[in-house]
Amino acid sequence: MALFITISVLVTGAAEWITFQLVKSISEYLRQSGYRSMRIGPDGVNPGTRIALMIFVGILVFVVTFSLQLHSYMKYLRTITSGIQQIADGNFDIKIPERGQDEFARMARNLNRMQENVKLVMERERVAEHANNDLISSVAHDLRTPLTSILGYLGWVRERQDLDEETKRQYLDIAYDKAARMQQLTEELFGFVKLRHKELTLKLGKLDLVQLMKQLLDEFSPSFAQNHLKAQFYCQETSIPMWGDGNLLARLYDNLLSNAVKYGKEGKLVRVEMAVEDNTVVTRVINYGKVIPAEELQHIFQKFYRVDQSRSQDTGGTGLGLPIVEQIAHLHDGEVSVKSDLNGTVFTVRIPLRQEEIKEGQSE
Repeated sequence: MALFITISVLVTGAAEWITFQLVKSISEYLRQSGYRSMRIGPDGVNPGTRIALMIFVGILVFVVTFSLQLHSYMKYLRTITSGIQQIADGNFDIKIPERGQDEFARMARNLNRMQENVKLVMERERVAEHANNDLISSVAHDLRTPLTSILGYLGWVRERQDLDEETKRQYLDIAYDKAARMQQLTEELFGFVKLRHKELTLKLGKLDLVQLMKQLLDEFSPSFAQNHLKAQFYCQETSIPMWGDGNLLARLYDNLLSNAVKYGKEGKLVRVEMAVEDNTVVTRVINYGKVIPAEELQHIFQKFYRVDQSRSQDTGGTGLGLPIVEQIAHLHDGEVSVKSDLNGTVFTVRIPLRQEEIKEGQSE
């Protein structure tokens, strides 16, 4: 408002100066032409008439100038009000024009910023809702299939009195395997949710990654043998001590080895390489099974995503193993990546050697 008054005063001053010069010229002309008038002045334009004319022009120019500015001001205010109303009605694509640097311009900027933030929050909620729907659909699918089988086989055992003991035992074994698969899915699902929502605190301690990997490879020996796979472990270091959560890191490498067994059967070999590079432990788990298409690689760490879309019991898995690997790596300030070509499918995990002994608020 002060700016409008200042502009009006300046415009009025300019108009007064122009009026003064014009009246002066007219008065001089009347004097030279010999025109005489008692109303205007006996000799040109008398001072009273000049002052009255100057006051009239000044008031008129000031009022007109201020009104024009105020009209523009009120029009802009109506534009802001209209924008607020549209935002209130749910139109978050509206953008209020920002004019000048006054209070209303700052209000427009703040409203635009608020609108963008609300739109971003709504988009995140939409994505989260979509992800939750996907989660529910995937869990329902993976639980329904074994549950249907369990009910079917147990129903046969209960209703068919003529079944021999061997057949009953076979059906019960199948039902047991299906129940064990449901338990595995449930445990991995709860583990993944806790990782995503950071509900578990890292329990850091000193451990030896070389010994941890050797122990895991020994535990996988029966699985390697069953799937006709040969395992190789290559590491120049005899020991790689570091601070970390031993249980979580064991789970990380366990998931990578399980993935290599499931998808690397055709290659007959699983190779694990471990080295220290720039104060970082780099672990590569390599299998020589089918090449993963390039378009699949960008989705491979998404929850419930499986390259094998058949969801078979042999290779389908739960779709949570690799997302859990990624979450555990991030909790240790590390990262995981993958590449796949004719030289093999390589999962690479990089974890800094130096981990803080206590991470307040960091969770699994």
